[in-house]
Amino acid sequence: MATALRNLSDYDFSKVPDASNMCFGIVVSEWNPEITGALLEGAVNTLEKHGTLPENIHVKTVPGSFELIYGAHQMCLHGGYDAVIILGCVIRGETPHFDYICEGVTYGIARLNAKNEIPVIYGLLTTNDLQQAKDRAGGRHGNKGDECAVVAIKMAKF
Repeated sequence: MATALRNLSDYDFSKVPDASNMCFGIVVSEWNPEITGALLEGAVNTLEKHGTLPENIHVKTVPGSFELIYGAHQMCLHGGYDAVIILGCVIRGETPHFDYICEGVTYGIARLNAKNEIPVIYGLLTTNDLQQAKDRAGGRHGNKGDECAVVAIKMAKF
């Protein structure tokens, strides 16, 4: 497990470009709001820490993780963003639904990255239980939202 070896919130601040002239779209799933809210807070705080103005961070919500694909696609088409971040959380249950959603979102975001001019940053937590999600949304493994913000800045500069 890679996260056990590295905290998601640890990075070298000096290696992240200045984001003061950048604009970001963030699409957040409403499902598992305790987790996705923490991911969003981490992403926004990190973008602002690197100079992004609050008015240049645009957040839209979608009902669930599968809808993140459509939301990100619309932001790519109509937003004028330097990068789009998707934030969601799927927790394994008793049915194969977890596998279908995780695979579908992964494939959908990969397609958006291959076809668009704007990077779409993958911030979907896929965990076995709620505690693992909490650990990655500001808990003992840091915050995936922080990591996604850093990746978005670097990819926007790419």
